[in-house]
Amino acid sequence: MDIDIVSVFPEYFDVLNLSLFGKAMERGLVTVRVHNLRDWTHDVHQSVDDTPVGGGAGMVMKPEVWAECLDELLDVPVDAPADADAAPSPGSPVLIFPNPSAPLFTQQCATELSHAEHLVFGCGRYEGYDARIPQYYRERGVDVREYSIGDYVLNGGEVAVSVMLEAITRLLPGFMGNADSIVEESYTGANALLEHSQYTKPATWRGMAVPPVLISGDHGKVDRFRRDEALGKTSRLRPDLIARLDCAALGKADRKTLMALGWEVSGAHPRRLG
Repeated sequence: MDIDIVSVFPEYFDVLNLSLFGKAMERGLVTVRVHNLRDWTHDVHQSVDDTPVGGGAGMVMKPEVWAECLDELLDVPVDAPADADAAPSPGSPVLIFPNPSAPLFTQQCATELSHAEHLVFGCGRYEGYDARIPQYYRERGVDVREYSIGDYVLNGGEVAVSVMLEAITRLLPGFMGNADSIVEESYTGANALLEHSQYTKPATWRGMAVPPVLISGDHGKVDRFRRDEALGKTSRLRPDLIARLDCAALGKADRKTLMALGWEVSGAHPRRLG
């Protein structure tokens, strides 16, 4: 996977050299190029922002600077005609902007993007980027995505890009040391649940023992315990995920557990009782 990142603080992404991401770059699994947006400015102050049209606080990132940068990285001709119905070409780069006003970035988004060959991330700052930038490139056939990573606001897009990068790249074949470690994680799969609790040795620590079933040696009972624990945790903390489950895909034991947790499972999706 090829990844381009555009930021006014490119040194922020030195952190990518650490841990599994750094190893993936060393092996050539991921190629990352970090660009300073100011390299596409032409004034002595290297200005990338200006005051908001219509007034208001803060500064907004200028479209002309971003356009020079993205035209080059996306290989979009300057005179490319606009087409509101333009469809992205297969294998073309995906342009991604973090934006607190955008749809939520989910595990499903990460999974979809992990199949892309080339990702280009734009890190906004200040009051954000001019809204015409994503619109312009959509109308030139670029696959443009805008995502929020949560219901809060950050100082810039660098943190959000780092979050999305880690969520996406860890799904690449060969990225994780043990591919099985991502199979039962939270939010993974069509019938996504929160992951069950994890424990390690010693079996008793400061008077607190791990659940006895986990050291019973009965793998079937261990699997059932973990599944029930995941269902219970999800029901308690994220009932919205339970409500999205496909009842037809649930086994008899899952149905029994959900009914005990106060869910009706006779319809297409579970429904909370009471």
